[in-house]
Amino acid sequence: MRNGDRLTDVIVVATADFELYHEAVRELRERGLRITTMEPAEIGPNGGGLPAETTVVIATADDRVDLGARGEVSFVAADPSDPRAAIDEALATLRGDEGRTVVEIDPGPQPGIAVLVDDVVIAAFQVPLPEVSAVVAEEVADAADPLVRVGDGDRLKGTRIIADLEDVGGRDGALTVELVDETGTTPYLGRGARGASDLLAAVNVARIEGERVERREIDPTEGEIRRIQDESRRRSNGELTVGEPLARRVAAGELTVEEAVAVKRGDGESDR
Repeated sequence: MRNGDRLTDVIVVATADFELYHEAVRELRERGLRITTMEPAEIGPNGGGLPAETTVVIATADDRVDLGARGEVSFVAADPSDPRAAIDEALATLRGDEGRTVVEIDPGPQPGIAVLVDDVVIAAFQVPLPEVSAVVAEEVADAADPLVRVGDGDRLKGTRIIADLEDVGGRDGALTVELVDETGTTPYLGRGARGASDLLAAVNVARIEGERVERREIDPTEGEIRRIQDESRRRSNGELTVGEPLARRVAAGELTVEEAVAVKRGDGESDR
């Protein structure tokens, strides 16, 4: 961004594609950014007609926008089927130095995920545990030296998440994972905010330095073993309970509860 203040910059949305136009305008306005909309034909040769403060122009290749010698203006060639990618690219251009991407995960019942760049929240998700690694992979795919911080509030879910992140990497193949003490990060929720605690905790944890980890090895307590066994009964509709050896593999992140139930049923291995 120029002069360190994104409010001095203007993003021009100049596309004839209906869906791209409305999605880009809606999301950019929600983020409080200055935008201008133009018809592609209103932009003359060499970017003639653009506002003087223009930093980014979002359009498709078919819109045939000519920026010519306007080297201070970046062109984002949007894919109409993926407006989000164009918006993210425009925001990265405003940031200028492509600040570090930090992803925080609060491993609650429905893990909350916050994605920050230069301490600005650019995306947030709340998804089932098995989907966490896929969301992280998509968010860091084009990031240089991304950092993932996992809260330590739920040891079992956190261990599973860290194990699932082993094969996830950023643009350069490097993914740093930190385990963060999330004590005190869950905020008080006032009226109308119920259900947002995991997301807000994720944002708070993203700003806390943690301990770098590659794998998390825990010695599960008797209570944690019982929780896994109770969950196995629930997932199998009361048909079976996994033994302690399988429960320990779940606690270590080697298996999900569903996989442990399948093993117990004899789908490939004995209960060991």
